[in-house]
This record gives sequence, structure tokens and C-alpha cells, in this order.
Amino acid sequence: MATTIPVALGDRSYEIEIGRGNLSDIAAFIHRRRPCTHAAVITDSNIAPLLAQPVVASLTAAGIRPDLLTVPAGETSKSVAQAELLWKELIGRNIDRKTIVVALGGGVIGDLAGFVAATLVRGLAFIQIPTTLLAQVDSSVGGKVGINLPAAKNVVGAFWQPAGVLIDLDVLKTLPTREYCSGLAEVMKYGVIMDAEFFNFLEQHADALSSRDADCLEYVVAHSCRLKAQVVAHDEREETGRRAILNYGHTFCHAIEQVSGYGQFLHGEAVAIGMVCASRLAADLGLIDSQSIERQVDLLIHLGLPVQLPNLNEDELLAAMRHDKKSENGRLHFILPRQIGEVEAVSGVPEERVARVLRIN
Repeated sequence: MATTIPVALGDRSYEIEIGRGNLSDIAAFIHRRRPCTHAAVITDSNIAPLLAQPVVASLTAAGIRPDLLTVPAGETSKSVAQAELLWKELIGRNIDRKTIVVALGGGVIGDLAGFVAATLVRGLAFIQIPTTLLAQVDSSVGGKVGINLPAAKNVVGAFWQPAGVLIDLDVLKTLPTREYCSGLAEVMKYGVIMDAEFFNFLEQHADALSSRDADCLEYVVAHSCRLKAQVVAHDEREETGRRAILNYGHTFCHAIEQVSGYGQFLHGEAVAIGMVCASRLAADLGLIDSQSIERQVDLLIHLGLPVQLPNLNEDELLAAMRHDKKSENGRLHFILPRQIGEVEAVSGVPEERVARVLRIN
């Protein structure tokens, strides 16, 4: 039985469908939301040989003409150059306003394919099929799409909600351990920012979660999606400040990714390190106690995630943070914890305070 979670956004509302083995039902999923005769399936070189066939077969059997477009796997594909290649390729495939874009992959594919859908012929409908844990619990929900520039991550993009999100938990069975653990960082984030009871659950079930226990994983994915949907419904375009809590750890994270060269760290790994840095900054500012930091560090380690800041140039990290899209008038802006289950936005943090955190080994 599938679990359906609504994302309430008025005329842009959609549903997240969570099941097992439902990937092959994608054509019916699409027809219930956006009847079409042409679908452009965008995936990457890792996912294509594993999961593209059942998607293409389902579309073909339903009378939907599928075009499969494959990009190189990795963060570097979230680029202007790759977006341009996809624009040209899709135009050459005779798309029209009723063509639907299907994003089959992790966060990189969801962001890239969604951005291409948002910008081509002034907006094509698209469907998210997240194939990594991180994408299932976070990036596939909420409508943020975009690409990177060399100077900063995700600064070119749009809010473009999908017509639906189909999550097949079975695809996680073959997900490499490192990729799976990367997604657990975003899961833990929800506990810190808004749900202390969920954080407690994760502490108590860390072993089951690490071993991909089916029941535990189903609960965790569904609950994470509910929490994300709740935040998005209250602040779709980051206008009230509520959605900003989802950026916990991400100011440090994006700087780490940029300075280390996209690809050295998986996004969730950088998020894990970023959350530890943000907690230490909160402690330095007198906002949080040491026990709350220790609980986060212990859980991250238990879940197989890094917690130590890599040896990167301090000045380059600070420069990257100044260019972060959340910075305001050049002032550093962070989401910092007050306790497990509660965070707040803090602006104008002195750079010397941030630098002090960066020096903690």
C-alpha cells in the first residue's frame, strides 16, 4: 500500500506517493496528474542502466513517447553548459507545451531537470522520481530547482513545483552505502530543526536505520516528507522566514563543497559537517549547550557520517559564505540551534566568530 502525502500549495498543490515497486507504475502516476503523449526522461550515467528501462517501458506501454536523455553523473552536471545541452536536445526532440519532463535520479538530476523544465518554453510540467535517500526526503520536495556557478552553488534557479513526486523505496536497496548514509544527514536535520521526538526516534533506531530496515526506513522517509511538506506549505518562496530553517548547516556546507571542488564530498556529508560547525557557532554565541552538540555528533557518527571539517583554506571558506545566497548585504546569515527541535535565524555574525569555528579540528 502506497502512502500519499499532500503538499498544500493552492493551485500548485501536488502529492508525494511513497511505495515499494511502484516505479513501473510511473505512466499511470503521470496520467492521473498531467495526461500527455510525450515525456522527456532526464537521468544520469549511473542511474540509466539501473532504472531507466522500467520507466521507459511503462511510458511506452501507456502510449507516451519517451525520450531518454542521460547526463554525466555528479555535481558538475548542475551547470550552465549542461542545461544548454539539454535545452538544445529537447528542442530537437520536438517538444511542445504538453511535454512532461521526468527527473529520474538524485538531487543533481532533480535540480537540473527541474531547472530545464522551468525555463524551456516558459515552463514545462515535470515529475520527480528521486532515486537517492537524500533526494527522497529533501530535494525532490518543495520546488527548488537550479544550477551552480563556479563562484557559488544554487544561485541560478527558480521555484518550480513538480506535478508529483513518486518515491519507490525499493531503489534504495542497491544504493551504495556512502550515498545512503549521505541522505541520513538530511533526515537528522529535521529532528534538530523542528521535531525533538523524531530526533529521539533516530537515536533509538540508528542501528535499524543504518541497516536499511524496511519498516524503519518507510517511517523515516514518510515522516521526513511530511515535515518538509509542512514547511513548504507555510513558506513556499522563503518570504516569511519559515522555510529558511531547512538551511540548517547549509551555509558551512555550500562553502565546503565549493572550496573543496564539487565532488570531493557528497552533499549529505557536507551537510553533516556543516551542522556540527553551525552547532559550535551557536555554542560560541551562547545559544546552545554542549550536550546538544554531543548528541548530534554522536548520532552522525553512528549513522556513518563525517563530523570533522576538512583542511581547507579559511579565507576561501569565508569568501564563499559571503557569496552564499542567504547572505544579506554582505553580512553572514546562519540558521543556528537553540536546542534539539528548535533553531533560529541569526544575521550579522562577526566573521571572527565564524573563523574561530573553522579552526576547531
